[in-house]
Amino acid sequence: MNNSPKEILRLIEENDIKFIRLTFCDVFGNLKNIAVMPNELEQAFSCGIPFDFAEFDKSVSELLLVPDISTMSILPWRPKSGRVVRFFCSLKTVSGSDYPADMRTNLTNYINELRLNGFSCEISTRCEFYLFDLDEKGEPTKIPHDKGGYLDMAPLDKCENVRREICLSLEEMGLNPKSSCHKHGPGQNEIDFRANEPVSAADDMVHYKTIVKSIAEQCGLFASFMPKPLENEHGSALSFSLSIKKNGEHIFGNSPDAISEEGKCFISGVLRRIREITVFLNPTVNSYSRFGVGYAPKYINYSTDDRTSLVRLCALKGTSPRIEIRSADAACNPYIAFKLILAAGIEGIRSGDSSLFCNSAEQSRQLPENPQEALDIARNSEFVRSNLPENVRNLLFQRLDLQLESLKKYDSTESFCDEYYFPYI
Repeated sequence: MNNSPKEILRLIEENDIKFIRLTFCDVFGNLKNIAVMPNELEQAFSCGIPFDFAEFDKSVSELLLVPDISTMSILPWRPKSGRVVRFFCSLKTVSGSDYPADMRTNLTNYINELRLNGFSCEISTRCEFYLFDLDEKGEPTKIPHDKGGYLDMAPLDKCENVRREICLSLEEMGLNPKSSCHKHGPGQNEIDFRANEPVSAADDMVHYKTIVKSIAEQCGLFASFMPKPLENEHGSALSFSLSIKKNGEHIFGNSPDAISEEGKCFISGVLRRIREITVFLNPTVNSYSRFGVGYAPKYINYSTDDRTSLVRLCALKGTSPRIEIRSADAACNPYIAFKLILAAGIEGIRSGDSSLFCNSAEQSRQLPENPQEALDIARNSEFVRSNLPENVRNLLFQRLDLQLESLKKYDSTESFCDEYYFPYI
């Protein structure tokens, strides 16, 4: 939406909009918001809305929420009378400068730098989730809503009406879903999004989780994005595809033989740095229960047809050449995940080193087997230090430290995850 602030204010008045949700994403990938009345919106556009940020970062007492006008969207599941709209916001200090740990702004600035160097990028996401029944008290259970399997239809697939309502809401908000289906696990679903520029793709991802949970609740169900909610079933992934151009030309080809040297270097960069950034793509102890199970990757490799590979080359007729990164899960902060993947690939291009793409022997390397290994690798990574603000790193490291400390009270990762995480992700 390219309206001016005055046009937005007029639209708010003409459409009986009574509440404005100013949203932002915390460092852990959770969507947060403050609701203001319409008469506060003019100040929000010009100066920002102050709020206490110490709960999220003790080194900061107060920040300002400044709406991004282009992200205005009406929430379709709210009442038609006294409607509610949402804006994504930038986080500013009281002096008006960017808050260094605002990863949405960080990603925006990084994409702008890439554009100055001739690069453009689009990202599409595919995100899986489970639908669980509620008990008589309305609390989530571990009972899947159906016993369906991959691409099943009704009556085996009892989730199709929920997916329909989710997709209609997403489309009404301009989030551009492309397809939806039942996945391998009982009660497991997936929604596939059209490609978008990286910041908008990350915006869509964090709001998507909120929409799914809201619609599921209205249908008397609970939606879980937990990476491995059921011990003996498939885990839930967040896969994202990257289409990248340099000076208007695709760097990924229609086959491994047709891929450009820059494309090979980009993939090599991702393969080289993936162990260092895994803790940010998979930030919970439960994330590591998924690796190597079903179609989830375990090895650091690439392929054109192996759906267990970490990086998959996608070149279907009529689509842009792209690569798919398959190790992440929905517990991540997508602004952080997209920034680190892009930075790893661009580092590979700038180094001119395509050796990991060309050397098949390197495909025996594995992703970190557990959260402690991933955490230790990330803490010692100069690449991570140079691409993420210090307080972002520290907050994420501290949370995983807390999870690992709590894990010592339990006999197994599974029992810990069941009690500690379900149903919070």
